[in-house]
Amino acid sequence: MRKIAAIAAALSLTLFSLTGCTQSGAKTSAEATAQNPLVLTLAHGLSETHTVHIAMTEFANMVEERTNGRIQVQIFPNGQLGSENENMEQLMSGVISMTKVSAPGLATYNEAYHTFGLPYIFDSTEDFYHVMDSDQMRDFFLSSGDDGFVTLTYYTSGARSFYTKNKAIRKPEDLKGLKIRVQDMKSQTDMMKALGGIPVAMSYGDVYTSLQTGLISGQFAAPHWAVKANYQDIDGTENNETALTTGKHGEICKVYSTDQHAMIPDVMVMSEKVWKNISPEDQQIILEAARESTEQHKIAWDAAIDQAIEEAKTTMGVEFVNDVDKEAFREATSGMISDYCEQYPGVKKLLDIIDSVE
Repeated sequence: MRKIAAIAAALSLTLFSLTGCTQSGAKTSAEATAQNPLVLTLAHGLSETHTVHIAMTEFANMVEERTNGRIQVQIFPNGQLGSENENMEQLMSGVISMTKVSAPGLATYNEAYHTFGLPYIFDSTEDFYHVMDSDQMRDFFLSSGDDGFVTLTYYTSGARSFYTKNKAIRKPEDLKGLKIRVQDMKSQTDMMKALGGIPVAMSYGDVYTSLQTGLISGQFAAPHWAVKANYQDIDGTENNETALTTGKHGEICKVYSTDQHAMIPDVMVMSEKVWKNISPEDQQIILEAARESTEQHKIAWDAAIDQAIEEAKTTMGVEFVNDVDKEAFREATSGMISDYCEQYPGVKKLLDIIDSVE
């Protein structure tokens, strides 16, 4: 709590210098003016060159322009205000207005968000976009006010696949006994267990060194369902293709197997307390700007993926393995879907929503 209080104090000083007013200027959009704006703080952990940060910057510009400066979005990138989990805690505590998180990370507050971490719930990239852009999904995104937040939009993070130093993963049996880094989420560790691998949960920033040395240096915080690693070998990891280049994983991992086991969206969320202080007219402006930023991001993301694949092939010598038995991966994880539906009623509800999209 003291850390959150310290961040709140620092944020207040920052916003005072930016706006010449109190921490958030106007408290509601109805009373906001260009001289005394409603300032919405958006914190996230991505770099300023990341496609999602660029999309959110466009979102901020559109909101300011379309409200004639009455509403301004002040972005704090690069983890300036803490980790993704800390940013959500800050949002729930009223320290910040908005943040960007990986969708399954919201399961702490709304169990339905576990769904986005489950394997093979989308048939293809086209199916993913069709569902995520549907009216049904947009209604779901705005239905979590009682949980303390609303989701304004999503940004694709591509299809996640396995990659290792030298072994192709064409079928689930190829993962047997391999220690694979996964995101620190229950759905991801459960998936690896279902596929026969050994899940090792760690932050993205630690992956390169762990791959490079073959060791996980030090003890890291992991939930009870994940392997707690202390100087343990790691055989590979899983992510989209950009991790090979931007994360430099392609310098070490030379085989990328396109099993495409998950399409996990990033989502931009706003505190429900803040959302209620915005007029319906301004809410619509914000939603339209958010959704337009998603459309812009799709184009930028496709270009980033194409560039990453080309660079990984030509300059890093990465082999892309496409003859993967995806049906075998689906079958191996099908029981996991049933288990989550039984354990989390919200997951079944959201899967029913996804299935209802025509």
